[in-house]
Amino acid sequence: MMSLAIFAAALALVPSEAASRTYAAYGGIYIVASILWLWLVEGRLPDRWDVSGGLVCLAGTTLILFGPRA
Repeated sequence: MMSLAIFAAALALVPSEAASRTYAAYGGIYIVASILWLWLVEGRLPDRWDVSGGLVCLAGTTLILFGPRA
């Protein structure tokens, strides 16, 4: 909860036109972190759908962060 509060505070410092991209990118990273938690902490091996979904989310995060802007 503390890290989420710190993230929210840091997000408030980002210029408003970029804050939504930052938040969207955070969502993709959060999903991958959740899958890693499932594997490393809970001891449940992610299946191919977990891994595929995580890769799709990372691809979306990459597009959001590094896609060309007009």
